[in-house]
Amino acid sequence: MADNKKPKEGSGLPKLPASTIWMLSFGFLGVQMAFTLQSSQMSRIFQTIGADPNNLGWFFILPPLAGLIVQPIVGYYSDRTWAPKLGGRRLPYLILGTIVAAIVMFLLPNSGSMGFGYASFTALLFGAITVAFLDLSSNVAMQPFKMMVGDMVNDDQKSYAYGIQSFLSNTGAVIAAIFPFVLTAFGLANTAKKGVVPQSVIWSFYLGAAILIISTLFTMGRVKEYDPQTYARYHGISEDANKKGGNWLDLLKKAPKIFWTVTLVQFFCWMAFQYLWTYSAGAISVNVWHTANASSAGYQAAGNWYGVLAAVQSIAAVIWSYVLAKIPNSKHKLGYSLSLLLGAIGFVSVFMIHSQYALIVSYVLVGMSWAAMNTYPLTMITNALSGEHMGTYLGLFNGSICLPQIVASLASFGLFPLFGNSQPHMFLLGGIIMAVAALTVGFIKETYKA
Repeated sequence: MADNKKPKEGSGLPKLPASTIWMLSFGFLGVQMAFTLQSSQMSRIFQTIGADPNNLGWFFILPPLAGLIVQPIVGYYSDRTWAPKLGGRRLPYLILGTIVAAIVMFLLPNSGSMGFGYASFTALLFGAITVAFLDLSSNVAMQPFKMMVGDMVNDDQKSYAYGIQSFLSNTGAVIAAIFPFVLTAFGLANTAKKGVVPQSVIWSFYLGAAILIISTLFTMGRVKEYDPQTYARYHGISEDANKKGGNWLDLLKKAPKIFWTVTLVQFFCWMAFQYLWTYSAGAISVNVWHTANASSAGYQAAGNWYGVLAAVQSIAAVIWSYVLAKIPNSKHKLGYSLSLLLGAIGFVSVFMIHSQYALIVSYVLVGMSWAAMNTYPLTMITNALSGEHMGTYLGLFNGSICLPQIVASLASFGLFPLFGNSQPHMFLLGGIIMAVAALTVGFIKETYKA
């Protein structure tokens, strides 16, 4: 539980026990499982039910578009919310997001089993709508965890808190990513009739939904947010500070410079990762199993193997996060840039490698860049912000994640044919984009102004 002693005016946030910091983010384990199942299996699901690889970009536009709109709204209204019976400011939104996400996780993998027919407009539309709702609800559930760290954790512990969040996030990603592979090993069918998603994938989503609910309940039961008066005193602001203003354009005009420089880096990073999520299963299937037929056993095996590689990526991210945590503040930019450059090498190697097991090295390198993307940006941004409109600012900053994914998906309609309709070639493009991201880190000037 958080310290409930009445603070002195402007006394600063107190030091929290490690157990409280863990519970602040524990539900992130389940939320990240939802995101990982979506990102690692979405391309597989849509190609299985009949989507043309050249049109995958349309399906991948909806999730970031939902996040671009929803996250600032959640931030804006949660800044003004105080519902003690539902947990406080951020937790009511966590409850709503979790309930909707769990329901949609039961619907999405059954897109091909509704009797709509293979490659029918209705089947693909149903899948697209459920993906949009899954991403929307997952965003509603995820944002409170980021905000509560900004609300309740002092600057000295913030890096540790986001490190714990990264650890739980990547742990959830590992578990979710290997579900299809493990369930297949336990005897669930990994193939199905044409247009139907295999049972190994369907049950992966069911288990993910169950863990999402359980992990969220842990956070709900163990975290008590600061009431408005206590929050204002700890942050040295007035109680009315978050009740007025908050116009998005005005806040963006007043945003510290680092908000924009980190956003520039984020733009290139998330554009590259959008191509990884969109084309991994297909690229691995073509390069290793030598098939582009989504109904084939080889393609479904490639889908399972991508799940394993996604787990490898997350494990590498966990380990590399500990390395990054040892880097002093003065070397943050070096750690950030180096990690992204290693990720660029990983992307390019996926294009070149035709060995199933050699791809492990590729995704280890990608995981190292993923660790930096989840460690540095939020720490840099929240350290530069005061407690005023914290949720709204973090919601707006989420645009640096969502907008590049939308741009990447739209650009894919021209780039995919330009690269010979080759899914492996999109990794070459992703590597170039990641290298540009590594270079743009040089524009960042860290600040710790309130």
